[in-house]
Amino acid sequence: MPPSWSLWILLVHAGAACAMAGLIWFVQVVHYPLFASVDAQVFPAYHLAHTRLTTLVVGPLMLIEAATALWIVGGRSATPPQAWIGLALLAAVWGATMWISVPRHTALAEGFNATAHAGLVATNWIRTVGWSLRAALSLAMVAGALRAH
Repeated sequence: MPPSWSLWILLVHAGAACAMAGLIWFVQVVHYPLFASVDAQVFPAYHLAHTRLTTLVVGPLMLIEAATALWIVGGRSATPPQAWIGLALLAAVWGATMWISVPRHTALAEGFNATAHAGLVATNWIRTVGWSLRAALSLAMVAGALRAH
């Protein structure tokens, strides 16, 4: 029997969540720590390029992830608990992005600031853990859907 639209949505959702988890781990372990190695004279231009290019990659993934998360909780009569937990985690990572990470990036846009940088690296663990848990939950939902088929 061919997969239903619900399974396809779950697969797209899991793909976006897993991609975001992978990206945030790279950012947390490699990219953000390396901000401190960029020459102060070129840091504002580097940061501007980082912000613009990162948005091109994560923007569509975050929108796909959010749209499919909302579809999953809104489009099913028996929504698995993982979907609601995942939606709460999505709200947490979006909130952390807007109210914690963006202000630190705004400070860094003016030039390298060791305090803002340390705060960005430290608080980015919220998003790293959140997206990692979201990836696991989305894969659990896919596994459950496959078992049901």
